[in-house]
Amino acid sequence: MNYNLEGKVAIITGASSGLGAAIAEYYSKCGASLSLVGRNETSLNAVCKKCEEISPNNLKPLTIVADLSIEADTQRTVDETMGHFKKINILVNNAGILKGGSCESFSMDDFDATMNINLRSIFHLTKLCIPFIVETKGNIINMSSVTGLRAFPGVSAYCISKSAIDQFTRCTALEVASRGVRVNAINPGVIKTELHKSGGMSEEAYVKFLKHCETTHAMGRYGEPEEVASVAAFLASDHASFITGATIPVDGGRHAMCPR
Repeated sequence: MNYNLEGKVAIITGASSGLGAAIAEYYSKCGASLSLVGRNETSLNAVCKKCEEISPNNLKPLTIVADLSIEADTQRTVDETMGHFKKINILVNNAGILKGGSCESFSMDDFDATMNINLRSIFHLTKLCIPFIVETKGNIINMSSVTGLRAFPGVSAYCISKSAIDQFTRCTALEVASRGVRVNAINPGVIKTELHKSGGMSEEAYVKFLKHCETTHAMGRYGEPEEVASVAAFLASDHASFITGATIPVDGGRHAMCPR
């Protein structure tokens, strides 16, 4: 299903690959104007080109190369988007990193990097965007994870950051609801992207990891990026007009499972 997003301007962070790229492409099919934010300029431009090709009106996205852990880059993201489009309807906080390690082995530098990207940058960008989203009665979508809902060993910092995003989603939703703005989160299970490999997992280990998903997800498989992107489009659309403060698992039932 293509949800009508024509006339809407959406900022999508982490848009150069994975879920961010999938959401960008889905939003393009729905007619949205896009501000795509990422750190890899080459990949970002490739996503931009594909979005323009599949857009019903051949709308070319604005691309912003930025590191959102740097406050000046976050401010520039908002400034350039407003300068180009004059409004913001939708904010998709998708940028994030995954670093493995137990509490004992995890370095404080890696902990700070995880929190800066996965939580602090989202807080800051949301703070900057809210006044403009209030003007358009728009909405915010935070990309969380099943790790925000359930505990997993070996990725404690990532779990903490995503659990915090879930609470941030609920708190922010209550703060802006009276002004006509909705805030929701999506909690994916294992989705086939480059996230785990960029976090240090080898190709061989990743293949085994995906195979293991047959037993760790109730539906017996991992997810595809488009299955998350379609939910992000639904939440951004008027079809979700009475949904706010929700954390929505898109995880093949993994959040509901208990070992026996």
